[in-house]
Amino acid sequence: MNEAPTELGDYIAGALGPKVEGWAVGVDMLTLTATPATILDVLAFLRDDARLRFVSFIDICGVDYPARDQRFDVVYHLLSPSLNTRLRIKVQTDEMTPVPSATGLYPGADWFEREAYDLYGILFTGHHDLRRILTDYGFDGHPLRKDFPMTGFVEVRYDEEQKRVVYEPVRLNQEFRNFDFLSPWEGTEYVLPGDEKAKSN
Repeated sequence: MNEAPTELGDYIAGALGPKVEGWAVGVDMLTLTATPATILDVLAFLRDDARLRFVSFIDICGVDYPARDQRFDVVYHLLSPSLNTRLRIKVQTDEMTPVPSATGLYPGADWFEREAYDLYGILFTGHHDLRRILTDYGFDGHPLRKDFPMTGFVEVRYDEEQKRVVYEPVRLNQEFRNFDFLSPWEGTEYVLPGDEKAKSN
């Protein structure tokens, strides 16, 4: 049975009341908005409600908006096999405010929360093993933040003399090049080297 996203939104908002800050439908998918204080109640209701049964945990990911005070969106994706429907929940937080871990409700959230911590620096309280999962142990910073430098801080290579991996400051052998990606058929707005001769005639 596949319910319309708007019907689900009305039902969930009516059942949870102020625990859900809002909801919207985009691309035929329901998106709920919650807070760090209410996210566990929202997840538990979605999982345990007999009509909904969002028992399959798909993903947690982060989104970075550096211009906002609460710069991160923590985005949860759930699936209800009985409804054949997916659902998204968004929670806003900042670099210092932790979000309660969902691992007590969905054990599959474990590595996804570690990934969000590693790549964005999003903190989760109650997680039994919140440490880096994709970057190295001594890695400095969080590489998916928009203010993280494109080159990083260090580069890694294997040193044949020391017979081990060594870390060194990033050294760019070539400056970044700026490509305009304009169509060669439309021409450029600037004069290419050699074209000034043709225009002088």
